[in-house]
Amino acid sequence: MRFLLEVGMDDGALAKDPAGELGRILRYWGGNLHHYPMKAGDGSEVYDSEYRGVGRWRIEQGGGDEPEGAS
Repeated sequence: MRFLLEVGMDDGALAKDPAGELGRILRYWGGNLHHYPMKAGDGSEVYDSEYRGVGRWRIEQGGGDEPEGAS
């Protein structure tokens, strides 16, 4: 399985303070994961400090160790 996190950083709070916002998102969602069974198909939208949807995390059934697009 793979845990994937995608966050758009082009505007809003992430454009103003990318390191601070990304750190906040990682801390919040890292602490929130215990609410999920952590199996393929789990996931949720990710919000910035302005409560705007900026991305998504998900768990997929993976076939290998390399992320998609890596070669």
